[in-house]
Amino acid sequence: MAEVLLFHHVLGLTPGVQAFADDLRAVGHTVHTPDLFEGKTFVSIEEGMAYEEELGTETILGRGDAAAEGLPEGLVYMGMSLGVVLATKLVQARPGAKGAVLFYGYLPSKWFGPWPDGVPAQIHVKESDPFVLEDGALDEARELAATTEGVELFVYPGDSHYFADSTHEHYDEKAATQAKERVLAFLADVG
Repeated sequence: MAEVLLFHHVLGLTPGVQAFADDLRAVGHTVHTPDLFEGKTFVSIEEGMAYEEELGTETILGRGDAAAEGLPEGLVYMGMSLGVVLATKLVQARPGAKGAVLFYGYLPSKWFGPWPDGVPAQIHVKESDPFVLEDGALDEARELAATTEGVELFVYPGDSHYFADSTHEHYDEKAATQAKERVLAFLADVG
């Protein structure tokens, strides 16, 4: 079984994020879900982004680092949207990552450098999600998957963002179910 550090999206540690983590726990994985927003949750992406900006990048990155302190090296880092930033940073900065699962986005290499050799990953995005199309992130994710052994990109039809969060209006049951099955297979392989 894998040990996972799951970082939430900009709406906070919502019931949908917690339900996703609980589904992974139900099959025996250990899943840590730090609350980067200290109990605050938001209904709209705009409200969450405003709070993220209020906190500042350094504070959020520091909270991500603090969440990993005391945990073993052999983690799978999982991020959902905003959480992709934290998961990517830790995969690249902390030794011994067993893998990464990135939902709703990919962080181009200009932020923390190239993807580390030997770290498998899954990236799950919607093909027309405006957040994924920004900054060339989808193109770079395609390039990474095409050139890096163990990195898979899964692109689902549509333009919604939080498609695997069962409590959000963007929820897409078909895509979410397929993504969760893929994640469980990935965790079984790396765990």
